Amino acid sequence: MIAVDAVTLDRGGVRALDDVSLTIPDGECTILAGANGAGKTTLVRTFNGLVTPDSGTVRVNGTPVEADPLAARRAIGMVFQHPRDQIVAATVAADVAFGPENLGLDRETIEDRVDDALEAVGLSDRRDGRVDELSGGQRQRLAIAGALAMHPSHLVLDEPFTGLDAAARRSVRSRLAALHEEGTSVVIVTHDPRSVRDLADRIVVLADGDIAAVENGDVDIGSSLHVDPE
Repeated sequence: MIAVDAVTLDRGGVRALDDVSLTIPDGECTILAGANGAGKTTLVRTFNGLVTPDSGTVRVNGTPVEADPLAARRAIGMVFQHPRDQIVAATVAADVAFGPENLGLDRETIEDRVDDALEAVGLSDRRDGRVDELSGGQRQRLAIAGALAMHPSHLVLDEPFTGLDAAARRSVRSRLAALHEEGTSVVIVTHDPRSVRDLADRIVVLADGDIAAVENGDVDIGSSLHVDPE
């Protein structure tokens, strides 16, 4: 479980998060929606210590993040909006293997995880290819594969469908639905919740660094919630 309690954060004289409290139960698919600058990305980066709040507490599976950031990062797989922020290797397979290798897993397990993750995002045929030869959409899918290979209990994705074509979107959505069904918590950050509404148990809308609305995933967002586009 991810538990955010009264988190406040100022950045450059601007209040990015304003006394935010939010609990994400195990196994829930949560959509964090809101316009650019609403605080969505800042909030999820507090989940594993990439951003430290000025006040308040974030706990992952009961442990404060600041007490054990490594445990938080093992529990939470993070997929950034810009894949260049997390791609670390020259080849596709090596990049996906990087995280599992750092967990100290045996080679057979690592290879199995790499194969499964690449299949999930439709990159099996690029397994031995160079990262610098991938398109922008393919790099986004590679970043998702890297997170999936860690087998996190919570998967957080920031605008995960940016740059993906229709086939890749379907592949990623199918994988996210399967992970949710298997019990993984999935958090999707988006400015357009209508595109992933059918995946959600709950939709949390942020505005000006605060929670503006919370709705069940089956609501008609177009009529009940207003979220400005990019």
